[in-house]
Amino acid sequence: MMSATQPPLDLLFRVRGTVQGVGYRPFVLRLANELGVKGWVRNDSHGVLVRAVGEEQMLDRLAELLVSRAPFASRVTGVERIESAQEDKAYGRTFEIIESTEPAPEVETAVPIDAAPCADCRRELFDARDRRAGYPFINCTQCGPRYSIIEQLPYDRPRTTMRCFKMCPECESEYRDPRSRRFHAEPIACPVCGPHLELSDPKGKVLGERENALSIAASALRSGRIVAAKGAGGFHLMADATDEVAVAELRRRKHREEKAFAVMFRDVCTLRLWADVHPEAQRLLESARCPVVLLPKRPQPSLAPSVAPGNPWIGAMLPSTPLHMRLMALVDRPLVATSANLSDEPLCTEDAEARARLAGIADLFLGHNRGIARPVDDSVVRFTDSREPILLRRARGYAPVPLGLPGRMPRPTLCVGAQMKNSVAVASGDRVVLSPHIGDLGGALTQAVFSRTISMLGSVSGGRIAQVICDKHPDYASTRHAEASGLPCTRVQHHLAHVLAILLEHKHPADDVLGVAWDGTGYGEDGTIWGGEFILVSSGRASRFARLRPFRLPGGEAAVRDSRRVAVALGDALGPGRGARIARDLGFRESDAANLVAMLAQGINSPVCSSMGRLFDGMGALLGLGRWNTYEGQTPLAVEIAARRAPHSRGRLPFGVARASEGAEWEIDWRPAIESVLDGGVGNAAEVAAAFHRGLVGALVEVACLSGAKSVALGGGCFQNALLRGLADQQLASAGFRVLNPVDLPPNDGAIAAGQALGALWNLTTVETPSPVSDRNQIPCALPYQEK
Repeated sequence: MMSATQPPLDLLFRVRGTVQGVGYRPFVLRLANELGVKGWVRNDSHGVLVRAVGEEQMLDRLAELLVSRAPFASRVTGVERIESAQEDKAYGRTFEIIESTEPAPEVETAVPIDAAPCADCRRELFDARDRRAGYPFINCTQCGPRYSIIEQLPYDRPRTTMRCFKMCPECESEYRDPRSRRFHAEPIACPVCGPHLELSDPKGKVLGERENALSIAASALRSGRIVAAKGAGGFHLMADATDEVAVAELRRRKHREEKAFAVMFRDVCTLRLWADVHPEAQRLLESARCPVVLLPKRPQPSLAPSVAPGNPWIGAMLPSTPLHMRLMALVDRPLVATSANLSDEPLCTEDAEARARLAGIADLFLGHNRGIARPVDDSVVRFTDSREPILLRRARGYAPVPLGLPGRMPRPTLCVGAQMKNSVAVASGDRVVLSPHIGDLGGALTQAVFSRTISMLGSVSGGRIAQVICDKHPDYASTRHAEASGLPCTRVQHHLAHVLAILLEHKHPADDVLGVAWDGTGYGEDGTIWGGEFILVSSGRASRFARLRPFRLPGGEAAVRDSRRVAVALGDALGPGRGARIARDLGFRESDAANLVAMLAQGINSPVCSSMGRLFDGMGALLGLGRWNTYEGQTPLAVEIAARRAPHSRGRLPFGVARASEGAEWEIDWRPAIESVLDGGVGNAAEVAAAFHRGLVGALVEVACLSGAKSVALGGGCFQNALLRGLADQQLASAGFRVLNPVDLPPNDGAIAAGQALGALWNLTTVETPSPVSDRNQIPCALPYQEK
């Protein structure tokens, strides 16, 4: 009750963050009614605006609860209290949700993520008495599609792909009822008024609709056929994961020789039959994010061998949509669920497109008539032995959640990322919004998705883009896009961007930190290929404190694919005749061996690199663990897998740390380690691989001690290796360092755009080197792209 002597306060509360599409307005309405506050709430281009009229104590309590009791799917970054400047002071007798304002020139609110079905929707889905029982598009304010259906902010149904579905009276009633959990749920739908399924053959002939479509698709999967099923953000290719014939045929049709497939399981209880599931993994699998999680396989029962050949882990996921839940319940066995595309192409999102692009791959197409505004792939996570998560792909469930900047970007800025594992970002105000994973920009289809994503981020994340930030590699498609934009363009060195992305996450200043950026390829300040970098950030400047000792890559890009070439180069650097001997041992013909040695001696098409990823390649070839990378990082992964077979081995290969003659202050010398492997006596392949990991981490800690920095940041694709990451965390912490790792960003090139944003804000774009490399003949015409 308002005081008779004191007039009520009339205030506006500006709520910022991820507050649209998460049930925030209904939450505010219920909260206001509970407190007796009058006024209204609405979405706008900045987030949520609340007009609140009541006693001061009442409004203070409201401001507190707007944060502390916010819906779990929301992410409130700030609540600003503003004196109301309403010309019309009439606020009525109640509190209500009013119509959203039209989009403003500058948008500050966050785009909500797609969320897996909540517990309430899961219960209704399988409750025969519920009017939405079995409905594959069930959702509420706490779950369902968001990012994948939004065409424009503010988030309201007319600005989504659900705009063409008129609500039936029952859905309309729920939508208007404050007591319903579908109160203002914009994708609300039911079997009467919402989207429906359709099953077709490769020529587009409709074989079934609605429940019949689902039933036929399930029967086809059980009989060994391959089905393309349309999820929230695109199609999956699905097949019986226990049927070797079906999985091998999918692998043949998809041209995916050895890279592991993800597998969908009905629930965690079923998954436990096939894999070891620790509590942290279970929480993540069952969360609204619902990523793919790498888990150790159980010996029995076994999935089809072609699911993950030679791999001790299963890429496991639970159903992320009601459609997948229904399908898994009907099939009742694990299903391969891999991205519906040819290798290195983007996801298919529309039914006709899927039939055209997946012709000859899928036998049947389970589609629907709800549009996908933009593709979004599955996120992928693995864990270290100490159960720390490593995000390998940041996509559905994780993006586009914004990251805070340590200051305000003076003008809207586009950051176009790298070539591999590309994502893009827009930095505006005090935040940067990073897109979901886009992919590798080598093909026209992926570049088209790249361009569309940039347009989308520009429309929902800020005003007119005023500048572009890109990588220094001249041949990246992202760099060419930036240069062609006509806008002011700033280039940030690749490995510095890796380090800056970690500093952004941890809100660490540009001082007193050693960034360790280990990957396969990055364009160095001297024009050579970097990849084994120690970047000291001090007083707002970055310098190349140390590096991996350089070596050559005979054949350039060919050496990225053929690990044997790296092994030959490493051996050749040890002395005359050793490279030729290794080449013959690894299967090269005499003439080819002679050509490789000649290329190395003369520096012909043999660019210099300091790449840790390539060192892993060479070690894998020397140990007989792999000769070719049929997919990115295959040989390094084989080295990690081998090392895990020798968990009790304590030896370590010798890596020297010495003053560098040029290009850095210090360098890690790999020659003693390679010499010891070639001389034998270290142990079997597993023991050597384990000793290789420990030797590298020992050298890393030694360099960190030399740097004098208190913090060490670990980034780059090599730190997708959970064994390497775990050993580095442990030994650096034991040496007294604060260890900074990526948390909500991946260590790989998926984080580059975020690092570019911080580089632009701090005007920190260049890594200083003690002296330039004098031999400019070693600069290649075309640098390899591979990251790990």
